[in-house]
Amino acid sequence: MPSPQQARAQASAITSRGAVSRDDASPTSRLRALFDGPRLSPGQRRIAQYLIEHLTEAAFLSITELADRAGVSQPSVTRFAAAVGFSGYPALRERLQSIALSTLPGPHEADRANELQAAVDAEIQNLENLRRDLADPGRVVQVGRALSRSTPLTVLGLRISASLAEYFGYAARRIHPDVRLVTRGGSVAYDALLQAREAGGSWVLAFGMPRHARETLTALRVAREAGLKVALVTDLALGPLPDEADVTFTTGTGSRLVFDSYAAPGVMAAALLQAMTDADPERTQARLEKYERGAEERQFFLPD
Repeated sequence: MPSPQQARAQASAITSRGAVSRDDASPTSRLRALFDGPRLSPGQRRIAQYLIEHLTEAAFLSITELADRAGVSQPSVTRFAAAVGFSGYPALRERLQSIALSTLPGPHEADRANELQAAVDAEIQNLENLRRDLADPGRVVQVGRALSRSTPLTVLGLRISASLAEYFGYAARRIHPDVRLVTRGGSVAYDALLQAREAGGSWVLAFGMPRHARETLTALRVAREAGLKVALVTDLALGPLPDEADVTFTTGTGSRLVFDSYAAPGVMAAALLQAMTDADPERTQARLEKYERGAEERQFFLPD
């Protein structure tokens, strides 16, 4: 069973989400109060999502049955129970059974829709926080100018962060003459970083989203040792990754669903691109016009 401290924390979490009381809250709200506090791995989120969507059935499953239904291993279920504040799966199951038996029979389609809406609400809050951070755009403008002057410019994003790096790199190539994208770790990343420095590059723009890859940290250290400066977009304000960066832009990630979503980091990337375009407007205009001519000649895109 949860300790008295864990029970109080869980009750406080429910109150902070606006529930009148634990017994009056819907089953979905009560489960969210259990699962929203800790940062869960993607596998653990699968378990949480399965429990939310199948509470009346899942609350009475054995650990083997739950692992099979959720598509994870039995140790994963045990670790999940510990992550959300219980001594083991039996204690978690007892809590699930009390919720299932004392309230509504289980989540309906509307509950699942609300779960998705809650994910959107969380991302809206991340964007609101970013909006406040950009009230003074000075740092973004300054870093955008530095990235624009770095030739070559290296963009680093490993594992889950590769998608953000690819977006930034694709757009940056339209306005910058030499953008080098690094989405593979290990010696491949090290070679690319060292070669960029030897070619005259001065900055790396790195993306570090959860779960934070150890190889990202190593790559940032290699970049610093080589003499490159690092601008980092991450969800962390403190920790090993920001410690290795010259400038850190902290943006929240959406963690309500099985896999994170990146509304705020995407906007942050677009803001840095905007700052790069403003840093050298003549070069930007010339390159964009040249690209558009080539795209039209080769019919890259469908007609409007």
